[in-house]
Amino acid sequence: MSSQLHILFVEDNPDDVELILRLLRQGDFEVSHERVETAAEMRAALANQAWDLIICDYSLPTFNAPQALDVMYSSDIDLPFIIVSGTIGEETAVSALKAGANDFIVKGGLARLIPAIEREVKEAEVRRERRQREREMEAIASISIALRTAQTLDEILAHVLDKSLQLLTGESGGIWLYNPANHEMRLEFQRNFTSDSPMIVKQGLGLVKLAVEKKETIVSRNLRTDSRIAPEVRENLPEDLGGICALLQATDQAVGVMLITFKPPRELTGGELRVLNALTEIGGSTIHRVRLHEQTVEQLDRLDALRTIDLAIISSFDLHVSINVVLEKVIELLKIDAASMLLFKPGLGKLEYSAGLGFRTRAIESSSLHIGEGMSGQVAYQRRTLVLENLLKSPEHARDQMVRDENFVSYAGVPLIAKGEVKGVLEVFNRSTFRPTAEWLNFFETLASQAAIAIDNVLLFENLQKINFELALAYDQTLEGWSRALDLRDKETEGHTQRVTQMTLKLAQSLGIHDNELLQIQRGALLHDIGKMGIPDNILLKPGPLTDEEWVVMKKHPTYAYEMLSSINYLHEALTIPYCHHEKWDGTGYPRGLQEKQIPLAARIFAVVDVWDALTNDRPYRPAWKKQDVIKYIQEQAGKHFDSEITSIFLQEFART
Repeated sequence: MSSQLHILFVEDNPDDVELILRLLRQGDFEVSHERVETAAEMRAALANQAWDLIICDYSLPTFNAPQALDVMYSSDIDLPFIIVSGTIGEETAVSALKAGANDFIVKGGLARLIPAIEREVKEAEVRRERRQREREMEAIASISIALRTAQTLDEILAHVLDKSLQLLTGESGGIWLYNPANHEMRLEFQRNFTSDSPMIVKQGLGLVKLAVEKKETIVSRNLRTDSRIAPEVRENLPEDLGGICALLQATDQAVGVMLITFKPPRELTGGELRVLNALTEIGGSTIHRVRLHEQTVEQLDRLDALRTIDLAIISSFDLHVSINVVLEKVIELLKIDAASMLLFKPGLGKLEYSAGLGFRTRAIESSSLHIGEGMSGQVAYQRRTLVLENLLKSPEHARDQMVRDENFVSYAGVPLIAKGEVKGVLEVFNRSTFRPTAEWLNFFETLASQAAIAIDNVLLFENLQKINFELALAYDQTLEGWSRALDLRDKETEGHTQRVTQMTLKLAQSLGIHDNELLQIQRGALLHDIGKMGIPDNILLKPGPLTDEEWVVMKKHPTYAYEMLSSINYLHEALTIPYCHHEKWDGTGYPRGLQEKQIPLAARIFAVVDVWDALTNDRPYRPAWKKQDVIKYIQEQAGKHFDSEITSIFLQEFART
């Protein structure tokens, strides 16, 4: 099956264009094209059409390839740019490639053109997909941040609808919310619904109800002709209007439906649908949380899924690990004495040392060379493998002293090139003469290609890693928000959870706890009473003493916390405080009657802090105790309720303040 190409030629010679077209047709390509000769013509062509690639002569009467690259970049377009020209100097060709050209092919050697086109078109598609993924992540991050700061339901609906309209370049839209009490859908928020479209507002086109019944997204290319819509509704609709109904839901419960209309012809891309689904999931859960306040578990599941994705991304793109693995394999499989990798730093215009193995001194670590300087600089400049079988006979270079100190005799270096750009140099040294075979060189270059891909992947994903880090911070901020909501429901003293969290962290640090353990303690403290979500209000909010039967129910809240959180890997290590903070040193606590060091350390730490804060602050059913009375009580409970060692350190830290 023929491949289709849409090519923009920047060429003043029609015969050269026709020659290339014949070659491509022989290569089973169906080509449509346009030829331009000036910057103005090129700018207009880029603005008017979408192209697969640009083939450019290096020099035209009023124009040249570097200027054509500037036109492409100023048009904010990323296309494969291949220079096909007569013979020019090597320095000029290298400069053009550094300026952004993907390849340089001499007109007399067009046999390389088809492989170059296939390679660059494929890599351009990879770049487009990567940028689409980045835009998807940015859209999701943007709506997540917006929803976290929203204070009212209208603000949440506005954020979800406006972001969806922006994503789909929609004409108008509305959000219907589902009332499970009467099974009705009500239009709660809309944008650009006009007075001449009452059926849209009243009926939601009938697709709204259909989306809820089928629990799936419904797409209509033309609402006027869609048989799923009642005739009396269709006849009032414009002829040129398409639409999509996306279900807003939390877990298995329908929260509502969002309808977006758009002008046909309009085909939704897979990326748009992925982002829209993410927006509706985040929006639906947020709406449900604001309206009901009981869907914490569903939100935690979402955080766990996002965290798992973050960890997978981070673990797959560790540049230091990748480089060291390559160097280990180079030394092991190529049977040489030492290997190093220098990475090109565009901001400095230099090759800088990144890693090395097999060296006796640290002189290699100071390597910092301009392109063209020294052996590795020449490798990068010439973009080809360099082999020096006897360094003693080679010209002087920048690291003669290092070579002498290390007793190196032979050298080989290969450029690390990805997508036409030099990323660095992989070089090997041997303390005896070696003459590499063709197979040795081929494997050396293969390893270099793998290293170049690894380096390029890390550079491409650096921005995504930054976003993932910011999302991780947002997760913990969300936990803090939920902890405040739990305080409000339980009518706790204002700031109770924040106070006990900070005191617990300080006490844990005094006990020598750091890093990840401290982070898990923070999360556990924030969620210490999450199990109370399962306690009925008539018991949780009862102003007087609880009956024995009511205490049986109340004492289940640590178990409820365990059941809510135990399946969430992201919070698994934080479980000890919510599950065990009511256990007592003498074994009389609940829910499991643990004693002494059977009780996890984090729970033993938190237990002291929780009681201190409860007694030193007013509660609805009693005033705060005097500080000296609280200190006396804490001391009396050492060895009974509390770990004596922890109690002693706690009183040293907090009883004086």
